[in-house]
Amino acid sequence: MSGQVWMWVGFNVVVLALLVLDLRVFHRKSHVISIKESLLWSAFWIALSLLFSLGIYFWSGSDKALEFLTAYLIEKSLSLDNLFVFLLIFSYFAVPGLYQHKVLFWGILGAVVMRLAFILAGVTLIERFDWVIYVFGAFLIITSVRMALRKEVAIRPGGNPVLRLFRRFVPVTEDYEGDRFFVKRAGRYIATPLFVVVLVIETSDIIFAVDSVPAALSITLDPFIVYSANVGAILGLRSLYFALAGIMRMFRYLSHGLVAVLFFVGAKMLVSEIYEMPVGIALGVIGGVLLISAILSVINPSQEDVALTSSDMPDGEAAPGHSGLNGDGK
Repeated sequence: MSGQVWMWVGFNVVVLALLVLDLRVFHRKSHVISIKESLLWSAFWIALSLLFSLGIYFWSGSDKALEFLTAYLIEKSLSLDNLFVFLLIFSYFAVPGLYQHKVLFWGILGAVVMRLAFILAGVTLIERFDWVIYVFGAFLIITSVRMALRKEVAIRPGGNPVLRLFRRFVPVTEDYEGDRFFVKRAGRYIATPLFVVVLVIETSDIIFAVDSVPAALSITLDPFIVYSANVGAILGLRSLYFALAGIMRMFRYLSHGLVAVLFFVGAKMLVSEIYEMPVGIALGVIGGVLLISAILSVINPSQEDVALTSSDMPDGEAAPGHSGLNGDGK
């Protein structure tokens, strides 16, 4: 037990240290993240997760290392959907490129805390009630079918119920105030649109956690493995956004691959009592599906996906006076 406690403490201390270095040292000054910089940071976070899996191999054996890699691959692939939501939210609120990294930093920090709560709750439910694993499995299959049938996703950040409740009790400035979340006016603090964007991202992540956490639990019920895989996928998501947000739509078959992955892990949970699939096979299936979907996207891109407009890119500056808080955002 003491070893488990130290493992949890050590992991979170390292993660917090990396986040502090990221925000206070490497990105202390607000600037637009270039594609080259984002690719380098993405490679760093992926390499760090692979190095961590190697540490798990020497610490707990090959089975645990495979569980981590499989859960990490699931979380990483499902988190790609977040990129489109980030792009939509930033476009809706016209967030200047200078401040997008800071918003994602705090949004993802909150997501780490929420994922931990979801994971501990999910593991506790499955351990106490065996039938919950079938509920999770059925939920993932239903989700995959809904994803396959939907034609487009209509997300209206201004309709976020948490945002509407927040604006009833807390005044918000009309324009952005640099990279500040709150400003002091007439002796009281007022929120800025930048804090509103963080709030929307935080609440949007709850929706993603509902899908991704049960998917990872289909691989293992070890809370540390699921948590560390989630954190590894989330930490690299910020850098990946700036590298891929403008070109992700070119991978037209990736959504089909994600549907297949969700259906597969849901079915795996439903038949777990009859057949306990080896983690290595699950890793091969998931990796193979994603690889095939990526290859098909490259081989057969649509003209609409190739002809991306510059307005879809995440690094464009926006007029501070159009923060999305008027009109639908009220």
